[in-house]
Amino acid sequence: MGFDMRKARPDLVADMLLYPSDRGGKTQVVVSGWGCPCKLTMDDDEPAWDGWPLLGDTMLEPGQGGRFGWMFLSGAEAADRMKAAGRFYLWEGRIIGEAVVVPDGILASVG
Repeated sequence: MGFDMRKARPDLVADMLLYPSDRGGKTQVVVSGWGCPCKLTMDDDEPAWDGWPLLGDTMLEPGQGGRFGWMFLSGAEAADRMKAAGRFYLWEGRIIGEAVVVPDGILASVG
């Protein structure tokens, strides 16, 4: 049986926003299992860390966001860098969104 993203343990918690399509964001919905490289700056040459928001049953349209746990391929190494920066950017050949780290890691709803 394959890995179930709905049961993954987060390396950090962040408020994520996918940019709207007309502002350079994705053109498709994202669902559980979607992930992308994450960068500390908007610089195209910035190294990236593979990350996955733990969306559960949530489907996000371009322009939407929410508070989610994040899992990183490099685990604590990547999460510690994201936490220290306080913000990271979602990359798919261009910046398509951003995430602000929640310092206390609480998964309560935004707003």
